[in-house]
Amino acid sequence: MVAEKIKYLREQQELTQADLARRLGITRSSVNAWEMGISVPSTQYIVELSSIFKVSTDYLLGVDRSSSISVAGLTEKDVRLVHGLICHLQEKNERRD
Repeated sequence: MVAEKIKYLREQQELTQADLARRLGITRSSVNAWEMGISVPSTQYIVELSSIFKVSTDYLLGVDRSSSISVAGLTEKDVRLVHGLICHLQEKNERRD
């Protein structure tokens, strides 16, 4: 679960494994091992990953399915639009279930 989330979030930010490794000060093979599920990041790296990807540590660890979105730099109107889109998608998915 952690492996899949790290890979997904890395790809969403258009980072290579080498890019992420450089930001964390580790080897690319360490990032690859996390994504393959061969090893898991230490607590220190979970915290750093959550900061880089702007998600909670609970989300990364699979404790909580919710995620936070930074609205820094958005206007109040922008925030309302984003919120409306999220509500629409949640309702659409609930109808599908």
